[in-house]
Amino acid sequence: MRLVLYCLTLLSSSCVISTYGPYQRAQMSGDILLGGLFPIHFGVTSKGQDLAARPQSTECVRFNFRGFRWLQAMIFAIEEINNSSSLLPNITLGYRIFDTCNTVSKALEATLSFVAQNKIDSLNLDEFCNCTDHIPSTIAVVGAAGSAVSTAVANLLGLFYIPQISYASSSRLLSNKNQYKSFMRTIPTDEYQATAMADFIEYFEWNWVIAVASDDDYGRPGIEKFENEMEERDICIHLNELISQYCEEHEIRALADRIENSTAKVIVVFASGPDIEPLIKEMVRRNITDRTWLASEAWASSSLIAKQEYIDVVAGTIGFVLKAGTIPGFKEFLQQVQPKRDSHNEFVREFWEETFNCYLKNSPRLQESENDTSFRPQCTGEEDITSVETPYLDFTHLRISYNAYVAVYSIAQALQDILTCIPGHGLFANNSCADIKNMEAWQVPFSNCSEDCEPGTRKGIIESMPTCCFECTECSDGEYSNHRDASVCTKCPNNSWSTGNHTFCFLKEIEFLSWTEPFGIALTICSVLGVILTTFVLAVFVKYRNTPIVKATNRELSYVLLFSLICCFSSSLIFIGEPQDWTCRLRQPAFGISFVLCISCILVKTNRVLLVFEAKIPTSLHRNWWGLNLQFLLVFVFTFVQVMICVVWLYNAPPSSYRNYDIDEIIFITCNEGSMMALGFLIGYTCFLAAICFFFAFKSRKLPENFTEAKYITFSMLIFFIVWISFIPAYFSTYGKFVSAVEVIAILASSFGLLACIFFTKVYIILFKPSRNTIEQVRCRTAAHAFKEAAKATLKHGAVSRKRSNSIAGSSASSPSSSISLKTNGHDSEPSSRPRVSLASGTSLTNVENKPEDLSSNDRFLAHVIADKNKALICVSCM
Repeated sequence: MRLVLYCLTLLSSSCVISTYGPYQRAQMSGDILLGGLFPIHFGVTSKGQDLAARPQSTECVRFNFRGFRWLQAMIFAIEEINNSSSLLPNITLGYRIFDTCNTVSKALEATLSFVAQNKIDSLNLDEFCNCTDHIPSTIAVVGAAGSAVSTAVANLLGLFYIPQISYASSSRLLSNKNQYKSFMRTIPTDEYQATAMADFIEYFEWNWVIAVASDDDYGRPGIEKFENEMEERDICIHLNELISQYCEEHEIRALADRIENSTAKVIVVFASGPDIEPLIKEMVRRNITDRTWLASEAWASSSLIAKQEYIDVVAGTIGFVLKAGTIPGFKEFLQQVQPKRDSHNEFVREFWEETFNCYLKNSPRLQESENDTSFRPQCTGEEDITSVETPYLDFTHLRISYNAYVAVYSIAQALQDILTCIPGHGLFANNSCADIKNMEAWQVPFSNCSEDCEPGTRKGIIESMPTCCFECTECSDGEYSNHRDASVCTKCPNNSWSTGNHTFCFLKEIEFLSWTEPFGIALTICSVLGVILTTFVLAVFVKYRNTPIVKATNRELSYVLLFSLICCFSSSLIFIGEPQDWTCRLRQPAFGISFVLCISCILVKTNRVLLVFEAKIPTSLHRNWWGLNLQFLLVFVFTFVQVMICVVWLYNAPPSSYRNYDIDEIIFITCNEGSMMALGFLIGYTCFLAAICFFFAFKSRKLPENFTEAKYITFSMLIFFIVWISFIPAYFSTYGKFVSAVEVIAILASSFGLLACIFFTKVYIILFKPSRNTIEQVRCRTAAHAFKEAAKATLKHGAVSRKRSNSIAGSSASSPSSSISLKTNGHDSEPSSRPRVSLASGTSLTNVENKPEDLSSNDRFLAHVIADKNKALICVSCM
């Protein structure tokens, strides 16, 4: 792992040691001082502070043997460098090492001693006091251990660009170089560990686990990354709990209750040893042994947990640890520790007393023991350290100790680069070099194959080049990196998208066919306008319900037809607004049923009049068969079929609201129709009825316009087919809110087409041409149509007769054809309310009706045709 040290230091010509900071420390003078922060204790005593009293430093408790070994690794590395003739010759490294007690407050108290000189220099207080000789300079800090502690320390050290190299802080938050400018580490981030945990669970095919994390900057980001990895693998987390060593007993018991009552048998713990120990104690007390623990590196090898009394609960724990390293000669160094020889290290005395359970002479803890019921003998200081079993001497697998050792050598190597810098080839202004005896905290030896990758990019492999050489590749759309030298780009969550520079993600814009956007407003206005116009037409028809035109159009079915059109216009409003489950399930059935009801009314009206006009002899059977009851029954049956299609659809595959994340930068809220086949049946059945209606309308297009307006119905059906045939490719080629918009436009277009073609002409005549809305006008148009049909029938019959006569007699002469003329009852100039038909023999229609036996066969046939048609039409027109 390559560290880029910017060699950020203060003036270090003076080596005077100050007593600023915590009293207990390990210190050694030198030309250049390194700072150190180690958890020599697991925590502090919790005391209620009196706000009216002088603040007092809290007492550290529970000696950490492993933490003391990490401290010894730093001291061993410094002594090894000082004895080296190749690394920093003629330069002596000193150190000042403090105990963080695994808490932020103690760590910050120690950090103040590192930045004191920088603070005084930045405030420019030399004219008031000269404090330079009383506070030593520290060029870099090794530590701290916990991520929460390192985060607090990094915020303070970063103000003065003092480099900090942690040996055990793995939180991914510390990788943010914008916030933690001078923080570096010799340990990988928790992202890799969280991914490895999720891979492990997936390998064993577990899908129901409990997650527990420290309530700090180590546990929270680590378990968050773990949750994301689990979500990608469709693995469920039953409980997600935060824990701390300072939790109250009732909180620990409540957490243990939830774990005990859970059916999940795997517990993933992203916490430190001190934080998880209270929960382990409670599990031991309850004898809960049927759980498998998955441990993060912070407590997998913790001496607090690896105790005999916990073995029944934690046996079989699967833990993740760091890669171990070797430190030649470190074993002998650890065994040589002794209170008298290591007087510069004040932690050795407490280590000795805790190891041999005794008190050294003049120990400050000797007086405290007088009030203690447990008795400890006095130590000689000559005891054999190799004769006892202690975690301090567990050097089989050096992990954190090795990382602390490497951190010191990283600083030394950076100082070596400064020492060997050639003027004119340096990295500072005018290619100058820094004076190792008089350095500033911001001074950057750089000896890397590639420049650091900026946020928004990631390291890309260069083929046939070492891994230290890389190219910076911009993150793909939808991915981001928010720190320098990112190895991979992080994918944005589903509801987010990356910015243009790919440094962070922003929430996607949510889109749907809204009431407030211009397009939605326009469609709403059109829908409301359609409802208003249809209601107006309905009001006109109700007011003039006894006029001939309204009667001739089958007014009862017209009322139902106008009501269905109101429903059609209203159904389009359900497609506007944010889709909800209930709107998605209502809109298609409302549209489909409304249109079927509308087309059914048109179909029944058109077919009824067509059958009346084509009937040769209108009888009471026709009138009874085509009465209102049967008409409404047919409309009900046609509509009921559509209702059943909708019921089956909603029961088997109901539509629902759906968020589409596939579009960049936008989340479309749409309706998942559930079954496209059901939607096809709904629209297909509507089009099927429309096709039948079109057939009857086309066939009756030449009937009198007062009855069915067949030409206009034919045209309206053509509009309907054009709209919905165009709708199909448009529906499947659009996405998002435009899908709803396309269907609304289709509904409105077809509804306006039906309303305009069928009713606007009638309304115009009723309101503006009342002279045409009379029974005489209706009958005249009816008679004209009857005469036209009779003439056609007579000509056809005459042609057939002549052909038959010519074939029998062999004559080429042709008989004169009959003619039809419209005459009055008296003189030509006298008007008559009832027209008569004159035949070739001069017999009138009235006489034909009274005395059909006086006519020739041709005239008798024509008379019956005209009489039948006229009776049928008059019968219909008077309804």
